[in-house]
Amino acid sequence: MAYHSAEFDAALATAAGDDPSLQGELRAAFAGSVVRQLDLLHRARCDANWEVAADKLHAIAASFHAVELMSLADEARLAAPGEPTVLRRIDAFAEALA
Repeated sequence: MAYHSAEFDAALATAAGDDPSLQGELRAAFAGSVVRQLDLLHRARCDANWEVAADKLHAIAASFHAVELMSLADEARLAAPGEPTVLRRIDAFAEALA
């Protein structure tokens, strides 16, 4: 099941208008960005790398009004690098985007 939220869908519609192809491209670009930052979170071994990846994830989420992901990124910022609970929840979010 694909991820949907009113805010996220509205952001896609605002950016792409009535063009479903462009909406699909934007969704794919968003998903790709989320996956890249998630990979960096999984590989982070120090606080600085973890925080940078969490901050970028938050910024990506904010640009698409993905409020749930913004909250998860905030949780990651406060957690220790490699925190498995946070990573699993962000993994689940990324899977819902696919």
